[in-house]
Amino acid sequence: MRSSNAQKSKKKRWLLSIAGAAGAVAVLAAVFIAIIATQPTIKASSGADPTTDYAVGSPGPGEEAPAFSLPSTTGLTVNLDDYRGQTVLLYFHEGLGCQPCWDQIRDLEESQPQLKAAGIDQLLTITSGPVNLISQKMTDDKLNAIALADTKLDVSRTYEANQYGMMGDSRNGHSFILVGPDGRIQWRADYGGSPNYTMYVAVDKILSDLDGGRTSK
Repeated sequence: MRSSNAQKSKKKRWLLSIAGAAGAVAVLAAVFIAIIATQPTIKASSGADPTTDYAVGSPGPGEEAPAFSLPSTTGLTVNLDDYRGQTVLLYFHEGLGCQPCWDQIRDLEESQPQLKAAGIDQLLTITSGPVNLISQKMTDDKLNAIALADTKLDVSRTYEANQYGMMGDSRNGHSFILVGPDGRIQWRADYGGSPNYTMYVAVDKILSDLDGGRTSK
């Protein structure tokens, strides 16, 4: 009789242990699913959504573009005032570690005729990070655009381009700012902020948005 009761007790403990383990697994699975659900969606260059909306940060259209002076990967210092009298497209991006950002530069370079047709005289890319590493990345990807190193994010903060990235305010997001010949901003698009972060936008989409939102030519 005692043996029978002992066996029942042992079986009961065994069943309880299995139930406890199953419960723990279920809790862990629920936590994992919740974490995954809260992670930002990153759109890769091959899957950019042509309907991506954008915010318009500050300074925005109609305002004077803040002056800046930054080192470039050519070894020279570039000033925004150097381009007074031309229309300049500033491209603020996350930079090192963001391959879609470099793919964006590649596609902009390959779309020079379309940029020229839109009245854009010069493309300037701006990101944080050491200038030597940015230069190496440009070389590795065979890119020729003028790349500026805003290592301490001083210029990016002035333009608030670091308010739209997936790394908080420690890196830039994906912002385009068109500066007219008079030094005033004609158009701005801060693409894919929280929660649907976007680090690449098709060039046709950019130019279409620019044409529709530009304040003057």
